Amino acid sequence: MARVTNAELLQRIAALEEENASLRLQAGADADTTPIPAPPAVKHRRGWGWTLLATVLIVLGAILAPLAVVASWAKVQLTDTDTFVATYAPLAHDPAVQAFVTDQAVKAVEDNVDIPQLTDQVIDGITGLGTGPVATKALDALKAPLAQGIVSLLQSTVQRFVASDAFAQVWQEALRASHNQLEATMTNSGNSAVTIGANGSIGIQLAPIMDRVKQQLVAQGITFASRIPTIDKTITVAQSSSIPTLQLFYGLAVAAGAWLPWVAIGLLALGVIVARRRALALVWAAVGLALAMALTLGAISVGRILFQASVSPSLVPSALAQKLYSTVTDAMIASAVAVLVLAIAVALVGWYSGPFAAPRRLRGFFGSGVAWVRTSAESHGITTGRVGEWLYAQRTLLRTAVAVIAAAIVLFVRPLTPSLIIWTLVLAALVVAILELLQRPVITVPEVADDDTPVVTVP
Repeated sequence: MARVTNAELLQRIAALEEENASLRLQAGADADTTPIPAPPAVKHRRGWGWTLLATVLIVLGAILAPLAVVASWAKVQLTDTDTFVATYAPLAHDPAVQAFVTDQAVKAVEDNVDIPQLTDQVIDGITGLGTGPVATKALDALKAPLAQGIVSLLQSTVQRFVASDAFAQVWQEALRASHNQLEATMTNSGNSAVTIGANGSIGIQLAPIMDRVKQQLVAQGITFASRIPTIDKTITVAQSSSIPTLQLFYGLAVAAGAWLPWVAIGLLALGVIVARRRALALVWAAVGLALAMALTLGAISVGRILFQASVSPSLVPSALAQKLYSTVTDAMIASAVAVLVLAIAVALVGWYSGPFAAPRRLRGFFGSGVAWVRTSAESHGITTGRVGEWLYAQRTLLRTAVAVIAAAIVLFVRPLTPSLIIWTLVLAALVVAILELLQRPVITVPEVADDDTPVVTVP
């Protein structure tokens, strides 16, 4: 096989057109006797039953998608210790959380230690040594201020500790230890650091915090702090009648976290495969998934309002309730937004690559532009040569490889974020465009006979 340049090919094609014109004139009457080729066989099209099946599968996949997001969040956030700690450790630096813990810790001390009685006993012990009427009256007048001063000192000590890095470290260590007891927490085991009551109350035990406060008070010379007993008290940080129900759904979400996302993806993919018009089904499956994620985000927003309305301000300040809800749902929101972006991207890619009028014109415009760039480069002696010919021969395989790699990144890289999806799609599109530009269609011309009339073959 001989290789020819584009200029030689154009000259030979022009000569062939002139020869074909003269042959048509010479053929004349023989043209009427030319047998009419048989029409191509009509392909058998699938019935409407397949369309109905595809619709059902796609709808089921879209319905399961929100549950898959929740299950994936439960598996990633609550079964991975490092992720769990990284999510909830920043709460120790939140002013609302610090103020709430300080108030509850001081209240717990006052409930267990009668500070006014303790100061009375100290003053009475001094006056009992014989201080005289004037001194005794003065000391008695100091009882109330002294008690109030001790309470203020206790509160300032607790407040400084809660605002310190030591508290953040204790908080982080407690989270790491409590993560190992997560299952016990959800089942209300006695060994759990976080408890959930039958009335829907969520509580945190104060014992670890108060032990550290006692140590600091004793170190500062407040010897009475050693008399503070071990405080076996759980402070309520939230209360909602729906919490026990959420416990049940939480357990189901953790159990389904490993397989439910794949079930949803499988149903959507199967719906596209069995559809009569797969390109259209792919677009609608992506649109359905995007709508499901939009509804998920809306449900989380509504849940925020309902949660804040159900929490009593006398138990938990509204600012703290909002912070707690945000901490729990931020990861789910991020996953839902990422899947929403992915669904929109798939819908656009499916539409662009489908057999629709507008995208076909766009693809033709892009192909013409690439061909013009390639021809202009070759006219200036810039060509990819045999490498470009190999890229053209393997174009289907290379495009498939790019698509598989991009899909693997989206499916297996965690956490899934909108930026990850967008950059993956942008890089994949860029790679495909570069391959399209570098590939060089192979033009072969067989060796000519005596008439020197070549037959052009473009694979």
